Amino acid sequence: MKKQDTPPVKISAIPQLHQLLGMPGPRHPLVSLVDNAEMNIARNNLVGHYIFDFYKISYKKSVSGRMGYGQGFYDFNEGGLVFTAPGQIIYVADDAEYDGASLLFHADFIRNSPLGQQIKKYGFFSYETHESLFLSESEKTIMLGVMENIKHELAANIDDFSQDVLLSYIELLLNYSNRFYRRQFITHKTVSHDLLTRMDQLLESYFGNEDTLNHGLPTVEYLAGQLSLSPRYLSDMLRSLTGLSAQQHIHEKLMEKAKQYLAATTLSVAQIAYQLGFERPQSFNKLFKKKARVSPLEYRQTFN
Repeated sequence: MKKQDTPPVKISAIPQLHQLLGMPGPRHPLVSLVDNAEMNIARNNLVGHYIFDFYKISYKKSVSGRMGYGQGFYDFNEGGLVFTAPGQIIYVADDAEYDGASLLFHADFIRNSPLGQQIKKYGFFSYETHESLFLSESEKTIMLGVMENIKHELAANIDDFSQDVLLSYIELLLNYSNRFYRRQFITHKTVSHDLLTRMDQLLESYFGNEDTLNHGLPTVEYLAGQLSLSPRYLSDMLRSLTGLSAQQHIHEKLMEKAKQYLAATTLSVAQIAYQLGFERPQSFNKLFKKKARVSPLEYRQTFN
């Protein structure tokens, strides 16, 4: 990615994006399905950073070369989906050459619907671009079929049922995405387990030196940054493998180290709390008792 040296271009409305792409205005001002083949603008005129005030789900067909996935690489020949939430920065590179389509929908379109209340549960809108949903042939058929139905609905005359039908299709697309992401975590289990091992090593190193004294407790954001992942993707991946989120993994490692200190050293509870990165011993006592069902002192007494 090139260094960002100019402010991002803000695109507030879907018709504004259509105009930028040299396309006719959308039939619905809050929902659109953009086919890249219909764009009437040179790719080099799109290079730069953008911020959209609406959701974007982009399907990318086969791309030459490889795409990053966590710390590994996978062929992108079967196509995949990338999800972007309002307010995120999108970068268009000068070598961005791919076929595909994008579903765009504004938050106002879903605001008064159940989907508007539940949209945040779809964590993949917080994933990075290299954490795309890679589709198998059968999954691609399903997803493109839903997008085709959305296209037909948008081409039809708007009536009292149009919004409900479109909302149903969008929610169906998102629910399939949840299912297929779960499959991806499982089928790419080798990479996922490698990331889990690396995370445990990071935590072990963090608690084993003076990082806790200097920086406090490790955060999910810190671990995700060290692993080149988004925090939400890291938590979702770990939950699919172990049933625990990234924060819960941190707490598990924290408890493991705390029990080692209590069993094998003469450090006071307060000293252990500070050694582990807690600002206040009371916070350490509260977490320990919640996890172990006994206080740190009661746990230590079992070894005496």
